[in-house]
Amino acid sequence: MLVVKSLRRLGFRRPPHLPPPRSMGSIGRRLSYPPARRDDSVRDTYHGVPVADPYRWLEDPESEETKEFVARQADLADSLLTTAHRENLRAEVTRLFDHPRHGAPFRRGTNLFYFHNSGLQPHSVLYVQDSLDGEPEVLLDPNTLSKDGTVALSTYSLIEDGKYIAYGLSESGSDWVTIRVMNIADKQPLSDKLSWVKFSSISWTHDGKGFFYGRYPAPRESELDAGTETNINLNHEIYYHVVGSDQSEDILCWKDPEHPKHSFGASVTEDGKYIILGIYEGCDPVNKLYYCEISTLPQGIEGFKETKEMLPFVKLIDNFDAQYQVVANDGDEFTFLTNRNAPKNKLVRVDIKKPETWTDILPEHERDVLESADAVNGNQLLVCYMSDVKHILQIRDLVTGSLLHKLPLEIGSVSEISCRREDTEVFIGFTSFLSPGIIYRCNLTSAIPEMKIFREISVPGFDRTHFEVKQIFVNSKDGTKIPMFVMSKKDIELDGSHPTLLYGYGGFNISLTPSFSVSRLVLCKNMGFVVCVANIRGGGEYGEEWHKAGALAMKQNCFDDFIACAELLISSGYTSSRQLCIEGGSNGGLLIAACVNQRPDLFGCALAHVGVMDMLRFHKFTIGHAWTTDYGCSDKEEEFHWLIKYSPLHNVRRPWEQNFGSSCQYPAIMLLTADHDDRVVPLHSLKLLATLQYVLCTSVEDTPQVNPIIGRIDRKSGHGAGRPTKKMIDEVADRYSFMANILGASWTD
Repeated sequence: MLVVKSLRRLGFRRPPHLPPPRSMGSIGRRLSYPPARRDDSVRDTYHGVPVADPYRWLEDPESEETKEFVARQADLADSLLTTAHRENLRAEVTRLFDHPRHGAPFRRGTNLFYFHNSGLQPHSVLYVQDSLDGEPEVLLDPNTLSKDGTVALSTYSLIEDGKYIAYGLSESGSDWVTIRVMNIADKQPLSDKLSWVKFSSISWTHDGKGFFYGRYPAPRESELDAGTETNINLNHEIYYHVVGSDQSEDILCWKDPEHPKHSFGASVTEDGKYIILGIYEGCDPVNKLYYCEISTLPQGIEGFKETKEMLPFVKLIDNFDAQYQVVANDGDEFTFLTNRNAPKNKLVRVDIKKPETWTDILPEHERDVLESADAVNGNQLLVCYMSDVKHILQIRDLVTGSLLHKLPLEIGSVSEISCRREDTEVFIGFTSFLSPGIIYRCNLTSAIPEMKIFREISVPGFDRTHFEVKQIFVNSKDGTKIPMFVMSKKDIELDGSHPTLLYGYGGFNISLTPSFSVSRLVLCKNMGFVVCVANIRGGGEYGEEWHKAGALAMKQNCFDDFIACAELLISSGYTSSRQLCIEGGSNGGLLIAACVNQRPDLFGCALAHVGVMDMLRFHKFTIGHAWTTDYGCSDKEEEFHWLIKYSPLHNVRRPWEQNFGSSCQYPAIMLLTADHDDRVVPLHSLKLLATLQYVLCTSVEDTPQVNPIIGRIDRKSGHGAGRPTKKMIDEVADRYSFMANILGASWTD
């Protein structure tokens, strides 16, 4: 997940039927917040508008003053989190999480591979076996790589014949990856070690000599704790690594110093004939696409080591008008998934040597989004559509695109598809709010493909018949219908009495599809919560038009949609404002903070994870510049005026001085971040935390703000990926016990 940003008006009046939230639970006292120095002399001028930044010093993670601020905030949070709720949550989530989980198997060479976690292992283990019925053996166990589980497997790729695996390891949740290589036969790592890899896939050439990967130049600092720095990531490059050689000998295949913010991905086609280069300028679903035919290189790829020249890529798509993803190729004839003149996506075909003629193979659907297409069983396609945020699977003809079969699927999400074009059977992972996970095995050689259960995850003590999930549609401020899933115990009475958790994201074309969560199940089962997921604009639930309707100058739509969902939950009798908690992470963290600023009267509690909170400076740190495609950039005058209207850091107001009433205060707030988050760097949450505490609490004598405002700052963790199981459970126990205490929820075994 990357991202966050953009737009519109702040002043909302409180509807008369919504009482202002009061202080709740057992935290009914004013807290003594740690002092934080304000430097009011620090200010920037944006297009003639002066903007103060009194906590600019918190942008330096290595300063002693920042470390002291973090330590004191951690102590404050710890003092509030020692509750019975926390231990109950930790124990029950741990109990239910302790169940075996399997990934879908995939084949390379003569072997099958799959991931498995016995239950509470920090990370899943990669196994290998010679057949589906063979004896599995451990191939790669990330749990042996660190005592505390903070080294994680972040990416991997197996060679065609299954001889080698290249795999990337990250430490403490950082986006930085170190690639190693293992000989699968003896399960011994080779000497290969590739550093400063980030945002990279690994793609082997079919001759087995090496693989392509992406990296950044090594930073100048010699004693760097990778992941804690805030330096901007520029000058991404593609290299080819020959197995057994030193990284210093890797072959530079592509760079573009004239566009230092671009990023690249190189992959080898399934037939091994072409290298495909994707070029990206940000997070939008658009890319350039170049190709290189390997057989035309007289000395092969290794010949470019001596010439110091880049590979001679041919430009097939040389603008950022649309997205192009390779689905399959027969020699020079390629099938692509694209959103070119098709915001819900379609399949097209072209001879790349004769690119004048493009043919639609599977036209854009009227209302469903074409999410993916995989070539299987020679000349067939396994196609996945999203229809009102639920997945549909079909088998189609690769040549004509015509429908052959519909595959039966419950209401939910396809979590993974394991197949290659040569495969006559595929493995499909499925999940939903009430299904922990099923792996289906589908034989495509039979006249009518059958979806048979290969493995099914079972959670001890979970009975899905005790719960129900509804999908409702909410009218937003402008009349747009917003889908929202609502999960609860069966047959609850709509009397406004239920503690409720509302989750959202709304950005970067990312869709929130149904998925199983032990922690949310515990909230419903043991604390009577209603758990809701809002599919607001900015995501990809209805294609690129839905995404663009919540981006750039239209970003305010995201906040309006989310607020409308909250208001409906109250007006329909699910909950009340004082019992409603909102939650989101990354771009969703921005969503939560912006909604709290705009409607402090509407919520009782807010949990904002790793959010982008400073919308004027986000592009200056690590990969933040890539998010300008969704948010805009304060360097441009028009876009500055979008951003300043909703930037969480710049819109903290005392609600009792606005038009919300003299007794209105901000809801209880927990901002969550981590010291190795080099995606959305911690300074965002730290600066907002200091600002909230000052404006609402420490600068006001006898402040009405009694609800606590705290920060949970994890150590040896990042943006979210790669966390060991224990860290995930600890965070769940902390944030949801805080929420439960604030909302006055009670525990029932």
